[in-house]
Amino acid sequence: MNTALASPGPLIREWRARRRMSQLDLAMEAEISQRHLSFVESGRAKPSREMVLHLAERLALPLRETNRLLLAAGYAPGFVENGLDEPAMAPALAAVETVLRAHEPNPAVAVDRHWNLVRANAALAPFLAGVADPALLAPPMNVLRLSLHPQGVAPLIVNFAEWRDHIVERLRRLNQAVADPVIMELERELRGYPVPKRLGPPASARDYSPIAVPLRVRMNDITLSFISTITVFGTPLDVTLSELAIESFFPADEATAEAMRAMAAEREAAASPPP
Repeated sequence: MNTALASPGPLIREWRARRRMSQLDLAMEAEISQRHLSFVESGRAKPSREMVLHLAERLALPLRETNRLLLAAGYAPGFVENGLDEPAMAPALAAVETVLRAHEPNPAVAVDRHWNLVRANAALAPFLAGVADPALLAPPMNVLRLSLHPQGVAPLIVNFAEWRDHIVERLRRLNQAVADPVIMELERELRGYPVPKRLGPPASARDYSPIAVPLRVRMNDITLSFISTITVFGTPLDVTLSELAIESFFPADEATAEAMRAMAAEREAAASPPP
């Protein structure tokens, strides 16, 4: 048998190992024989396009990696990849902007697969005013680098050590899921940042939300406390769209909610023309 044909075998083995699945585990998940899967992985059998897609689904591959697997098997990509500035993406970006605006007066950002800023609402601006290094704000602005860099937002974060651990763990889990070299390098970079001097007394367990690690930021002599959620598009068929995410920050206490409403009122008053 000719084993020089295009073979997705090495990628299947790589992702199976990443998912901590044995060959038997994956064969059972895919409802095929272990012998057949072994032949596919070794290149002795060429899987059909449908089988490649089936294995990708069982391995929970991102759309980008599913396309890569199809190409390795000698098939055309199964999912399109439009740029953010292409007309096909306009409805999705309009939906993103609607969500961001609706979340005001609280901050929210839309990011790409590398956590570079795609869109943000007006509530984010006050948190960027004290950034010491303008290069951190230049496109592509990486929101995780900005938040933990010592010349970025980090000096304002009261519970920096806890928030840093949360961000690094998020990247570690993301690396397990997508194996992206850019994310791997970003994780290494963020781990190397120094921990700034604490802005206040150590936080006790009762200072934290019982449901999530909060982001606690010192601004204008008050400490604002937020919890965040991540929103993604359901059942996307475009690679770029599948990698867009919206992180929304919600006040963790009434004092923060009131402060955000006051900041929004100040922005509105500043933007209103004089009588």
